[in-house]
Amino acid sequence: MNSSEAPWERGYVQVYTGEGKGKTTAALGLALRAAGAGARVFIAQFAKGMRSSELAALDRLSDLITVKQYGRGGFIRGEPAEEDISAAQEGLAQVKRIVASGEYPLVILDEANIAVYLGLFSVADLLAVVESRPEHVELVITGRRADQRVIDAADLVTEMREVKHYYTEGVPARRGIEK
Repeated sequence: MNSSEAPWERGYVQVYTGEGKGKTTAALGLALRAAGAGARVFIAQFAKGMRSSELAALDRLSDLITVKQYGRGGFIRGEPAEEDISAAQEGLAQVKRIVASGEYPLVILDEANIAVYLGLFSVADLLAVVESRPEHVELVITGRRADQRVIDAADLVTEMREVKHYYTEGVPARRGIEK
C-alpha cells in the first residue's frame, strides 16, 4: 500500500472533547494505529508550541507521521496575542490545503476546539476544513469546549469527563505522563 492511500474506504470526522484528561492521548494512539497500518498521518497542534515527550517519540516515526505546531511556545493565558491568532490562522489555512489534497489519510487537529473557543479562528473556518475533506480522509478534532456546530458535523464524538485527577491535589504535570 502506498502510504498516502488509506487502508479504509471511507473516512469519518471524530471529535474528542470534554474537561477530562486524554483527548490528545487518544488522538495520538489513533495516529500510531494508522501508521502501523501504513497510512501517513498529519498532526496539526493549535495553541501549542512547546516540545513534549510525545513529540520526541513521534520524531522517530517521521516517515509516516508529520507534526506541525501552530502556537508560540506556551499555553495562552487570558486574551490571545495577535501573534497567537496569526499563527493559528496561518496554520489552519495550511491544514485546509493538506486535508483537501488527500495526501494524508488521517489528519488530527489537536486543540482546534479550544482554538475556536479562544477566538484564534472561527468555527466557520474550522468547518470549512471539515467540508474540504475528501471521502477517504479521517479527520480528528480535539480540545475542550467543542462548539455544538462541530459536534453536529462529526460522525463520532467522545467526551472525556474528569472523575478524579491528582492535579487537583497539587501534583504537577510529569514528564512522560502529562508532558
